[in-house]
Amino acid sequence: MINGDHDTEDGQHATRVLLVDDHRMFTELLGLALDVSSEFECVGTAQTGAEALDLAIRHQPDLVLMDIQLRGESGLDVTTKIRDVLPDAVIVVVSAHQDPLWVARAAQAGASAFTPKSGTLSEMLDVLRMAHNGHMLVSPSIYRRAAAEMEDAPDAVVERLTAREHEVLILMGKGMVPAAIALLLGISLNTCRHYVKSIHLKLGARSQLEAVVTAQRLGIIDEREES
Repeated sequence: MINGDHDTEDGQHATRVLLVDDHRMFTELLGLALDVSSEFECVGTAQTGAEALDLAIRHQPDLVLMDIQLRGESGLDVTTKIRDVLPDAVIVVVSAHQDPLWVARAAQAGASAFTPKSGTLSEMLDVLRMAHNGHMLVSPSIYRRAAAEMEDAPDAVVERLTAREHEVLILMGKGMVPAAIALLLGISLNTCRHYVKSIHLKLGARSQLEAVVTAQRLGIIDEREES
C-alpha cells in the first residue's frame, strides 16, 4: 500500500481512508484502487478490531470503511470504539446484508453511512466520495423501514427541539452537510454546527444518520418534510 501523503489535482489533501475487512483480497484490491486515485489515500488495512483501533489512533483517517462482520467479532462494535476515539471521522459500514434492521444498528453504532458490498469498484468509490462529502447513502424509505423494524429500541425521552433545530434536522434528513445547511439558512457554519451538536445531544445520537433514524422513529420528521 502507498501510505505517503499526497494531494489531489486541485491541491487539496487526499481523503485518508482506513479499510477494515477480514477478506484480505478485498482490502488489498480496494486499497490499490484508492492509492491510484488522486482523491483518496489508503493509510492502512486491518483484519481485526484491535488492528483497526490501533491504526485509527495512529493514522487519524478521515474515513473508515468497516465490514459489518469481522472474523469472530462485530464490525459494529469496532465502529463504536473507533467513533469514541475519532468522533469526526466518517465511518462507512459495508455489508452483504441489506436488511433495514442492520441499517438502524449501524446508525446506532455511530456509522455515517451504510452501503451494500455488492456493486462495481466505481460505485464503491462513489460511495466513499459521497460519504466524505456528508451525504447519507441510505434512502428515506429504508430509514423508515429500519425504524419500524427496531422493535427492541425503547422510546427515547427527547428534549424538545427549537424551531431552528427542527429546520436544521429536516435538512439533515435530506443528506445536506452543515456547510450547505448554513448557506441555505443564512447562518454561520459555527452556528450550524452548534445546532447539529444540540440535535445529536437531544436525540441521543452519535451521527447524522442515527439522528435522522431516531427522528423518523419518533415522528419528529416525516416523509413530506424529507421530499
